[in-house]
Amino acid sequence: MSAIRGVIELPARREDVRLRTADGETLVGELALPEHARPAAMLVLLHPLPTAGGDMESHVLRKAAARLPALAGFGILRFNTRGTSSPRGASSGRFGEGETEGRDLSAALAFVRERELPTPWVVGWSFGTEIALKHGREHEIAGTVLLSPPLRRTSVTELSAWSGDPRPMVAIVPELDHLLAPEAARERFAVVPHARLVAVAGARHLWVGETQTRRVLQEIVDAVRPEVGPLPLEWSELSARSSAE
Repeated sequence: MSAIRGVIELPARREDVRLRTADGETLVGELALPEHARPAAMLVLLHPLPTAGGDMESHVLRKAAARLPALAGFGILRFNTRGTSSPRGASSGRFGEGETEGRDLSAALAFVRERELPTPWVVGWSFGTEIALKHGREHEIAGTVLLSPPLRRTSVTELSAWSGDPRPMVAIVPELDHLLAPEAARERFAVVPHARLVAVAGARHLWVGETQTRRVLQEIVDAVRPEVGPLPLEWSELSARSSAE
């Protein structure tokens, strides 16, 4: 048995994909599915702010894709939004302040439908939560999970539009987040009465360190598929692609 930590990649079926948007952009991404089964749930991951270094390889998203197909039976689609580059490649287009990125989300959700995968949860981190909140409501999704939501680009009108929406919304807010701490988040999310806010003691906006990574991945699993229970800390068959964090 080996500890699950850092960038260890557990077994999964992985495929580099290209998403085509309605306005002609091409987005680079990866689809990761459980190795031997249809996914029990599907996640579409939206990365942090690209102008501050966020992309599909941002560590929480990378580790979710590396671990959760094996540990929780999730399918995971992650991609670079328009104008974003990472070691996977560059998506065409230009940064759109969360507005034109709505077309990127539409392309990702269309891809999930075309592959006949389960209706997805949209999981955003930081800037990714803005895309989810601004544009997710118009689509057929199972729910939203919001990691470190800053609520800087999402208007009160856009947020309050989710009030009464039957789909679950879970906001996972670090205690020490410099952009939106739990007390302020509770006030802002009050316009969505069914939104569940999880305050994580000692955590910061970027979820640095293995302890915080495990906590945030567990919160995602608890929101989407609580019957999975606690994620294991060890794995008996680690893939060759592993390294220390």
